[in-house]
Amino acid sequence: MKVLITGAAGFIGMHVVQRLAARGDSVVGIDNLNAYYDPSLKRARLAELAGLDNFRFEPLDIVDGAALDALFAREKFDRVVHLAAQAGVRYSIDNPLAYGDSNLSGFLHVLEACRHHPVEHLVYASSSSVYGGNAKMPFSEADSVDHPVSLYAATKKSNELMAHTYSHLYGTPTTGLRFFTVYGPWGRPDMAYFSFTRDILAGKPIAVYNDGKMMRDFTYIDDIVDGVVAVLDRPATPDPAFDALHPHPGRSRAPYRVFNIGNQDPVQLGEFIATIERAVGVEAVKVYKPMQPGDVVATHADVSALREWTGVAPRTPLNVGIGRFADWYKRYYGAPEGR
Repeated sequence: MKVLITGAAGFIGMHVVQRLAARGDSVVGIDNLNAYYDPSLKRARLAELAGLDNFRFEPLDIVDGAALDALFAREKFDRVVHLAAQAGVRYSIDNPLAYGDSNLSGFLHVLEACRHHPVEHLVYASSSSVYGGNAKMPFSEADSVDHPVSLYAATKKSNELMAHTYSHLYGTPTTGLRFFTVYGPWGRPDMAYFSFTRDILAGKPIAVYNDGKMMRDFTYIDDIVDGVVAVLDRPATPDPAFDALHPHPGRSRAPYRVFNIGNQDPVQLGEFIATIERAVGVEAVKVYKPMQPGDVVATHADVSALREWTGVAPRTPLNVGIGRFADWYKRYYGAPEGR
């Protein structure tokens, strides 16, 4: 297949490119290389991809609808994996307009390009944050997601609604993937596991919110890629059992699906930090702080729908994944002397 990956210089994007190229797909990647976090890490990811014969990168911002449309017209993609977005729950509180541009306008440009240059399947990144303050665990695609607690979450739910509209009106097969706290080598520096590792190795204190009682369903990057590729290979179809009197939020009469991808094994923040401490061989200096605006106490994925649809489900234990991340971090940044 010929596949477009938006956000190809990002954490998940890089790994999806590697997997698709390795199996022989022709892959075009785009990214705007913005400065939300250190662009040198994004360029380093692209350098890792540079040796792939069947991968080509173009610097392009999805907010530029004309340029995106021209790319689709020229390349005639079979399928699209849309991972480009303005990330970050906390950043959305201080910088809301960035989310309107990238996550709303940018996604609309992607949908329009898929409409005018029809593709077999559009797979796009949603987020576990859409569940907001829901207290029923584990989170299921059948649950209401009408109470987001951050603008980031609201834009991700908006993406699901926009995708459904295009699936309904134009027959574009779309699948949204609700990622649960993705981690692993080449990860994002704004994520807690990354900053914890950096500060622990540097001997700096780490901020532990809600007295370490937060729970997260940490999901290793290889498991995320397994899910993305398996879903990409099975385009969304209308659900013949859809009941408009009792509508399922993740299914439709249109070719539209939404799935969770999570490890199904939530871990308390205190145990998560202890896992990093064991991986790097250093005890953290902890500073306990209250909950931050936009945060939720716990996440826990029900992945039964993903397993039924694709046959895959995340399976990497936390200690294994964190160990691999810690090894990569030390190689990439260099561990402090004696560590």
